[in-house]
Amino acid sequence: MSDVSPRRLVLWGVGTSRTLRAHWALHELGLDYQCRPILSRTGETQTQEYTELNPRQKIPLLQDGEFKIAESPAIAAYLSNTYGTPENALIPTEPREYATWLEWCFYAATELDATSLYVMRRHGALKHIYGEAPAAMESAAAYFARQLRHAEQALQDGRSFLVGGRLTIADMLLTTCLDWAVSYQVPITAACHAYLESIRVAQPTAPAWRPMLRGQLSGLSLRPSLSRHDGCPAGRCRAVGAADFWRRGRDAREPASD
Repeated sequence: MSDVSPRRLVLWGVGTSRTLRAHWALHELGLDYQCRPILSRTGETQTQEYTELNPRQKIPLLQDGEFKIAESPAIAAYLSNTYGTPENALIPTEPREYATWLEWCFYAATELDATSLYVMRRHGALKHIYGEAPAAMESAAAYFARQLRHAEQALQDGRSFLVGGRLTIADMLLTTCLDWAVSYQVPITAACHAYLESIRVAQPTAPAWRPMLRGQLSGLSLRPSLSRHDGCPAGRCRAVGAADFWRRGRDAREPASD
């Protein structure tokens, strides 16, 4: 993995929980990349240029040379498999840890994100597009609460990370889902709160992501050494500035993406 030299990495999309995951992975892996800071439902995903890259007109999208990949979990997994090292890889290699990691990833992406939180988003903040559906929102919130029992039970042991004692993509997925739920005033359990806070506060074992999520809470600016370049707030990014990307989404009332 570590022998591969990055080609021109370009990440499209900012300002949402799902785009943050891709920026976060790039940050963890210490990769240089160009950011194209487009947002959902602004018309920026519907341009001819972007539609040719991604006919789904969704963000995020990663370009690595001629290769393109969408969906935030897939982007993060691709980056880790391609450019990760034993020291910073975001995917466990031990077979049972890997199986558990897969379970957590599918759980967060499907049961919490797509099936619960995004249903609430579609018929809440986006009701002007998808229509009001109070029953669907109530059902989705109840489903989220039931599914969150899995995380609550697992986190009772006070672990800082879900699998293998280190940060993985599973943590990125669960953390963004929990933060999304909090932003929607959806109750989360005590153990989930403690886990979320452990990600947000200073962690000496994981300095790379600490400024990102701490910045989201405190409104930290981008590092002074970064300047505007190629249309990106963080310029030719050294995988920093995701706090600003997420904050931009919050300012636009875009806690998530589709």
